[in-house]
Amino acid sequence: MIDRFDLREAGDSAMLLRLRAVIDPIVNAQAVAIAHAVRSAAPPGVRDVVSTFRSVAVYFDPLRIDVEDVKTALVEAVASSSAPPAGRSHVIPVAYGGDNGPDLADVARHAGVSEGDAVDRHLGVEYRVYMLGFQPGFAYLGLVDEQLAMPRHASPRVRVAAGSVGIAGHQTGVYPQTSPGGWQIVGRTTTRPFDPGRTPPSLLKPGDRVRFVPASAGSLGSFDAAWAPPVSMTVEREGARAVHVLQPGLMTTVQDAGRWGHQHDGVPVSGAMDAAALRDANHAVGNAADAAVLEATLAGFEARLEHAGALAVAGADLGATLDGRPVPLAVRLDHAAGSVVRLGARRAGTRAYLAFDGGLDVPLCLGSRATDLTCGMGGWEGRRLRAGDRVPIGPAGAAPAARGAGPSLRPHGGARVRVLPGPHGDWFPPAALEALRRTRFEVTPDSNRMGYRLRGAQPLPREAREMISDATCAGGLQVPPSGQPILLTADRQVTGGYPIIATVITADLPVVGQLAPGDWIEFDPCTRADALAALARLESGDRHGA
Repeated sequence: MIDRFDLREAGDSAMLLRLRAVIDPIVNAQAVAIAHAVRSAAPPGVRDVVSTFRSVAVYFDPLRIDVEDVKTALVEAVASSSAPPAGRSHVIPVAYGGDNGPDLADVARHAGVSEGDAVDRHLGVEYRVYMLGFQPGFAYLGLVDEQLAMPRHASPRVRVAAGSVGIAGHQTGVYPQTSPGGWQIVGRTTTRPFDPGRTPPSLLKPGDRVRFVPASAGSLGSFDAAWAPPVSMTVEREGARAVHVLQPGLMTTVQDAGRWGHQHDGVPVSGAMDAAALRDANHAVGNAADAAVLEATLAGFEARLEHAGALAVAGADLGATLDGRPVPLAVRLDHAAGSVVRLGARRAGTRAYLAFDGGLDVPLCLGSRATDLTCGMGGWEGRRLRAGDRVPIGPAGAAPAARGAGPSLRPHGGARVRVLPGPHGDWFPPAALEALRRTRFEVTPDSNRMGYRLRGAQPLPREAREMISDATCAGGLQVPPSGQPILLTADRQVTGGYPIIATVITADLPVVGQLAPGDWIEFDPCTRADALAALARLESGDRHGA
């Protein structure tokens, strides 16, 4: 029986149902059951349903489903949810200590026991999968023996090997890929928690149960072989239509409208930082609005087109040329085989989108061609483009009439964007939103496609306590203890441990996507009605009202 919950809007395209603020197997089972009920009867317009330690996030298209219908679906799920399908049991062999577990000795000292006793305590629990996040397939397992509950490293490691088994507080888990990380590493396994080529891609699901068993490194075989990157899915097509990269520029990746439907597996949505420019470029050459394009950041990109066809460039004005002639934005231009397209110096905006008639024909990965650099999947071998890459283009469709660009969304040195209150308002004093409205922030150099780190003259006030990790949302403004916010963008993690004070409306995310380090950003509170009206105008191509 669920006797207490609340509903919080997380911007204009996500809703959060929160249960009691505890990490508890009963509360977590309720969250898993509610998510299962919503997912099983999801109305059209629902994109993703994610359960966390004690909440359920529903992501939706606000132009296809009304927020009140989302609320109704959640309330009905609370009333009708019973126990979810029984979770599966998993056994994961682990080689403890030594090079595989460099922090085991420290964990043992923290617990006041021998290394052998620390291993036995870690082995002696059947762990529950509470939620997935941080990385695709990364399961937060609990609860760890009280004596082993050691805090994260004060300074995270730059590199934690894939398969590392770590402890952080009362949680334990397996790193699905090599990445930075702050958990205390006690061992390593060859069991792969996530494989995008597997169905389902995540080995573990919320509500599953996990036992670790001891194994020698020799019995597990080669860690290098077990964790080698999957064989490339890239297909070389001799004589096919293709873009031959001569200079990759600062950062150029393959992007589309994003990888929706997999956030419950911890998979970021990714996709174009400027969705409006993606649509403009594709529309100009007659592609579907979500066809794969090249997203080029700032300057320096150059490519030879090995076929006769058509292209369009939209988004940032980076002085694009085709065979030396200026390229107008969002206009179809025919080109001959051997033509060269270049992007020069930044004039306005940050990211330009190059669409080719037929779309980039790279393999689908979990239903999308978007590159996720943090996870190394999708796009062109999961990475940014390099000189010499030859990216295939699909068959051309019928040529539409040329279409000019609408009024520019490109900021000039900075932008003021609109926000709605965030889902964690209880973490901030009443004056915090006003402080956000009055502050001009700078986008700092350590910003990327996961999020922009912002710096203001005064930190935003927030409570000093630790938050139970919760679902995130695109455009969410997380506020860490420093008080300097982080604006979550396309490659954001699915879950995070900082409260969200406000959320940039969907219609203004394309403007955010055109900011660069050194630019300024300001925030202006608005209403949901304003946000939906702006999104409708943006989708219709009207940039004036958007």
